[in-house]
Amino acid sequence: MEDFATEFEFDLPKGYIDAAGTLHKHGVMRLATAADEILPLRDPRVVQNPGYLTIILLSRVITSLGTVPKIDPRVIERLYSSDLAFLQSMYQRINAVEPIVETCVCPECGHTFEHQVNFTSAE
Repeated sequence: MEDFATEFEFDLPKGYIDAAGTLHKHGVMRLATAADEILPLRDPRVVQNPGYLTIILLSRVITSLGTVPKIDPRVIERLYSSDLAFLQSMYQRINAVEPIVETCVCPECGHTFEHQVNFTSAE
């Protein structure tokens, strides 16, 4: 069976500074589940401000950040904007749908080629 990574380490560009003044840069983000993307939509903060979805989502999928005991929305709110942008980009990258490619053979000439499967349109 092929290795399947579900957790990904990262180092924040600037870092999170906690109340004691400790800088935390190294962390781990896990793959998102369906619940991670659906449940925050019911959160009153997200209903009132859809931009808050990112804060809730990241607080659910970041499993560690330095020695911070618990990652919650308040931690994500206190990140520098460049760190937030970094984490948003990482989230998109690790949770992106990978294209499915099939190997095809031309029935006329026998040439073998790869073709990306498109589930949204009839080809």
